[in-house]
Amino acid sequence: MNITLQPIATTTNYRKEVTDDLWGNVITEITLAEHIPTEAFAGIELFSHLEIIFYFDKVPDDTIVYSGRPRGNPAYPLMGIFCQRKKDRPNKLGLCTVQLLAHNGRSITVKGLDAIDGTPILDIKPVFNEFLPKGAIHQPEWVADLMKNYWE
Repeated sequence: MNITLQPIATTTNYRKEVTDDLWGNVITEITLAEHIPTEAFAGIELFSHLEIIFYFDKVPDDTIVYSGRPRGNPAYPLMGIFCQRKKDRPNKLGLCTVQLLAHNGRSITVKGLDAIDGTPILDIKPVFNEFLPKGAIHQPEWVADLMKNYWE
């Protein structure tokens, strides 16, 4: 089965190259594609946070991996791709929860989106408390080390 998706929006920000860290203060404008009506954003300002699903369009097909050490660090364990959040994924999908700062017509401004300038947006969903995880979240210790500078 093939699935065909069309971007619903694109990003505009100062990050032109992919880097591993310092995404926390990135402010991004997300502008709807021409085929999406403005009313798709109606009421979005009532939410504080959004989930952004995007496409890693700059990832070459020949760099897709199914396992490896996170960030290639030999101190981290060998992990399957579905145990990592890296961009070199089979379907090149990114997912990020962001803070909504503003809504202006066909654009929204968000903080903390780890996508570079011009990234295609595939979907936007509001964060509902009822969809947040129930109970404590646990993760391997190496994750905290890997992420220590990501959101600075």
